[in-house]
Amino acid sequence: MTSPDSPGLDALRPRLPSPVQEIVDGRFERRGVRLLLKRDDLIHPELIGNKWRKLAPNLAAADGRAIATFGGAWSNHLRATAAAGRLLGIATVGVVRGDELADRPLNASLARCAADGMRLLFVDRSTYRRKSEPHTLTAILRAAGAEDAYVVPEGGSNAEAVRGCQELGAELRGRADVVAVACGTGGTLAGLAAGLAPEQRALGVPVLKGGFLTAETETLQRRAFGGRRGTWSLDDRFHFGGYARVPDELEAFAADFEDRHGLPVERLYVAKLLYGLVTLAGEGAFPRGTAVAAVVTGRPFS
Repeated sequence: MTSPDSPGLDALRPRLPSPVQEIVDGRFERRGVRLLLKRDDLIHPELIGNKWRKLAPNLAAADGRAIATFGGAWSNHLRATAAAGRLLGIATVGVVRGDELADRPLNASLARCAADGMRLLFVDRSTYRRKSEPHTLTAILRAAGAEDAYVVPEGGSNAEAVRGCQELGAELRGRADVVAVACGTGGTLAGLAAGLAPEQRALGVPVLKGGFLTAETETLQRRAFGGRRGTWSLDDRFHFGGYARVPDELEAFAADFEDRHGLPVERLYVAKLLYGLVTLAGEGAFPRGTAVAAVVTGRPFS
């Protein structure tokens, strides 16, 4: 439970609405396309971007209870949840995919989680795949000593999170024709699309391969709103082999974008989004006069 002196979410002073920044880039300019960046990476120094938007409503729903959630060894969501727990005085438990990791030194991301007070439980990959099954979930929570915890799914995407991300779309009404976002679990896209005006459309760029996000996003919208909302689509050509895959071509692209514009580019999500938009602009996918907004959902880990 939170202590009486624990700060509420408002005390964390999120920067909302996050700023919109126009970028002059010849690869878009020569096609008559404007590129805007929705700087959600500036919302909060530790609860960055869509992590704030998805976690805030879940933290409110938890009402001081411990938070248990799930992720891989480099999960941005686990880091953000751990940071929220430290800042708000809430106990957190992170269930990590891969029991073999328990025998290794913690990587930088998990070490940050532990330093923020998160209790880490490593489970084998077979069990992890079944984590949404009630019996398996109960066993995992019991093993973590967190039977009464408020459970947030992997990536933070549930109905509460989707409704939280709806405000992202509302902040961009009238600002762009197309709003694009990198996707892991589909929650941000689901909320974003629901918040946009009818004449706007959302574009999701999955960072995992598999082609499963259309169904996942539809399911999340149904749970949050009762059905599909907004105009949205996915382009799954830019995952570069899967989550956390950053081959030389993508690394070079991200470094070049940083040099061109003096902006840090997070590699696992944002770099793939920007690469996809540059490719689409080159393909003539956006008519002349189109304003495209890219949602910057994170920044490089340090």
